[in-house]
Amino acid sequence: MDFKLKSISPEGIEAALSKAEVYRFLNEPEEAESICQDVLATQPGHQLALRVLGLAVTDQFTGDASDRYSDAENAFQQLTDAYERLYYTGLLHERRAKAQLQASRPPHTVTVLLEEAMRQYEAAEKIRPEGNDDAILRWNRCARLLHSRVDSEWHHEVGIEMGE
Repeated sequence: MDFKLKSISPEGIEAALSKAEVYRFLNEPEEAESICQDVLATQPGHQLALRVLGLAVTDQFTGDASDRYSDAENAFQQLTDAYERLYYTGLLHERRAKAQLQASRPPHTVTVLLEEAMRQYEAAEKIRPEGNDDAILRWNRCARLLHSRVDSEWHHEVGIEMGE
């Protein structure tokens, strides 16, 4: 049986996106992702829908090869604001690194992803809106995560030297 998806009304977009955010908070990212796809089918390029979609995809990362990294990246690359593109791309790398860390992936893989996240956050910091320190907060979290591993097996495998 073939089921054709139904379209939501343009007037229902705001309420739908509110529901998507609630589903993310309830740890039901698949539901949030589905809603965002419905919004984007009705209004392609909707910025909030793209942000929530990308975040919902990253919420599903497990550190496996099946993680849909390119789907999240595609959503974030469609953001029209340069700061948001950089910030959310940094978040994508950070979340991928954390998922791989949880899955006990090799330290060098995780380090590369955290360093890429930090590069994105630094670039975002340079063009951030006044009073918006989100990129700095995320950069600091990545730095602390790297610092926390300095004396562990991570340090011995990749020779991380923090404080340089």
